[in-house]
Amino acid sequence: MSAESGTGDGLAGPDGSARLSVVDYVVFVMVLVISASIGIYHACTGGKQKTTQEFFVADRKMPFVPVGFSLLASWMSAIALLGTPSEVYVYGTMFWYIGGSYIFMSIITANVFIPTFYNLRLTSVYEYLELRFSVAARLIGTTGFVIYMVMYMSIVLYAPALAVNAVTGFTLWGSVLTVGLVCAFYTALGGMKAVIWTDVFQTLIMVSCLIAVIIHGSVKMNGFGNVWRINDEGGRVVFDDIRVNPTIRHTVWSLVFGATFNWLATFGCNQASVQRYLSCPTLKAAKWSIYLNCPMLFIFVSLCLMCGLVMFAVFADCDPIKAGYITNGDQLLPFYVVTQLGFLHGLPGLFIAAIFSGTLSTVSSGLNSLAAVTVEDIIRPIKKDLSDAKRTTISKILAILYGLLAIGMAFVASKLGPLLTVAIGLMGMIGGPLLGMFTLGIVFPWSNNKGAIVGGLTGFAFSFWIGIGAYVYPPMADKLPTSIDGCFLTNITDITTDIPLYLLANVTSLPDMVPEPYPRIAKFYSISYLWYSFTAMSVVLFVGLLTSFLTGATRPSELDPRLICPISRKLFCCFPANCRRKLDCGVNFDEIDQRSGNAFDGDEKNDDANNYSMLDQKENGRAPSPVVESTQF
Repeated sequence: MSAESGTGDGLAGPDGSARLSVVDYVVFVMVLVISASIGIYHACTGGKQKTTQEFFVADRKMPFVPVGFSLLASWMSAIALLGTPSEVYVYGTMFWYIGGSYIFMSIITANVFIPTFYNLRLTSVYEYLELRFSVAARLIGTTGFVIYMVMYMSIVLYAPALAVNAVTGFTLWGSVLTVGLVCAFYTALGGMKAVIWTDVFQTLIMVSCLIAVIIHGSVKMNGFGNVWRINDEGGRVVFDDIRVNPTIRHTVWSLVFGATFNWLATFGCNQASVQRYLSCPTLKAAKWSIYLNCPMLFIFVSLCLMCGLVMFAVFADCDPIKAGYITNGDQLLPFYVVTQLGFLHGLPGLFIAAIFSGTLSTVSSGLNSLAAVTVEDIIRPIKKDLSDAKRTTISKILAILYGLLAIGMAFVASKLGPLLTVAIGLMGMIGGPLLGMFTLGIVFPWSNNKGAIVGGLTGFAFSFWIGIGAYVYPPMADKLPTSIDGCFLTNITDITTDIPLYLLANVTSLPDMVPEPYPRIAKFYSISYLWYSFTAMSVVLFVGLLTSFLTGATRPSELDPRLICPISRKLFCCFPANCRRKLDCGVNFDEIDQRSGNAFDGDEKNDDANNYSMLDQKENGRAPSPVVESTQF
């Protein structure tokens, strides 16, 4: 099979990187200008971002459709846009099973986490840890989130810029600085409304570019059926790994069940996600946002994986990684676009805009959520007399400062090594223990403050031990074979007509490298990254419950029932009332039913009259008021 391409004229510079046309730069700049304009628009309309309620949760009036898009854009970052296609190219189609984890994650999030946080009228999700446990537990959660989000934003800023720079010569630190500043600008001006609506715009850009790649590749290879056949012959079509072994990188079990807990840590109790649920006008709308997000996640990942199939079909006879044209899988998609679609002036620029749209959506979400937790969890408890207007001003300043910090930390990220591995490792090392702390409080009424703190700290210690060990002794994953037979003689001019010939002289056969043997303990570090959150959460739950019972477990009857999710009533809703009460483990859920209807399944309106959170009432010496039911959607 020939791996020919239509690269167009004048795409390659003297260093072998592809040059961008003026049209490409104009398209890229226009995407940034539109994103900034959305921020300016929301700064000048509505309430003009003068209150923390509007800045952090959009006055709790956002429709669920844009919120669902925003949830997708926030976590399908540029790292996912670049890394997922290369996943199929290098390892095969097993990753498609991760769609099953989206279903489980959505059901659990919509029925356990969203009702609990929504009905408490929180702004910072870590307020829950104080209501359920203590200020110390809240600070542990806040600190973990701030560290994670700053590091993750820096990686999301740097990784795509590095990949695009390597392929196109597009300025590395110039793009990091420009994208970081634009993001901080529109987030500080427009608040959550700007973040959500720019996410919608940026999602459409990303999806459009993925579809363009799939259509072009399918036409080039005479249909997607032929693309699939070539991948099947190349060993990429793999769906049958059902081994029950946690050290295997991808199996059905790790992708469906292990990944569920990774996503729960992201969508269930992460501040950036919870703020979006809280921006919805009703509990039902908040649930619909995550249900809408579920199929969109699967569609987006499927498009990315189909791009990977297309790239392998086109490059089946000339692997650009093995040939030395690029250095790693993250550069595959940019390389494909500039060499195969470069003749369509403006499309490479749109693709670069799509990559950085993934960056903008993730970083803007991070900036707004970091400002929220800093104001609500750190500044507000210390300076209780600050007016809401001053807190809003401080929030905008914090969004800018965190943006500058993320840009600065991108320089640190450039020294960390494999960026995708670091990003996923951080998600498991920090997200897993935090998921454990929230699960301990929401699901287990016997857990107490000591259990939450000891369990949480133990979970962090365990997860960092595993994560750092895996970084020092990275697990060996078998990559599927590739070919460079088509790179030689006449075929090489077909695929790289504009790439300098001196590169071809450097394509040599490297001797097999025999790695030094790992110590025995390294086997423990080889657990699949998809199990990180599950193992960390399990440690928190085990240690937390053990500590709670050893130090005096909480009496369920003494808990405010709104701090616990009535899982038994959801699972056994058809059981007789007396039987369900016994399964409540002593928690008085009937109190909620009598005062406000079923607060966990109703359609409560989140209006200004009910924006007085439990923590506000606690600080002002008032008994927390029940949630008021409404039929508004």
